[in-house]
Amino acid sequence: MKKLYRYLSPLLILALMLGSLPVVAAPAPAGGMITTQEALAAERSQSDRERIHAVLARDDVREQLVAQGVDPAEVEDRVAALSDAEAAQMAERLDQMPAGASVVGALFAVFVILLVTDILGLTNVYPFTR
Repeated sequence: MKKLYRYLSPLLILALMLGSLPVVAAPAPAGGMITTQEALAAERSQSDRERIHAVLARDDVREQLVAQGVDPAEVEDRVAALSDAEAAQMAERLDQMPAGASVVGALFAVFVILLVTDILGLTNVYPFTR
């Protein structure tokens, strides 16, 4: 067993020494390293453009564009020409704009509020709550 230790000890010491040496990294790309923030900004920009294209691809939006005399292909070209900041601003505005679904949500909220107040006896709107 001592003979085995005598042969393995220098090999293990050498392996540990080589493992602790710094590794030379690959040379940096010509444009430099890309930071995490830059990568996230590029991904966010792409998702903003996809959201804009998804809204513009809807049939009701295309009908309104044609009704206003705007060519949908021209709109697609202009969206493609937007800078990243402009695309982010437009996507943010699209999120803030009211849509038809918000009317349904508002009506459902009014129904629930009236139902709860009717169950508590504060209103007399729904006869099935008694």
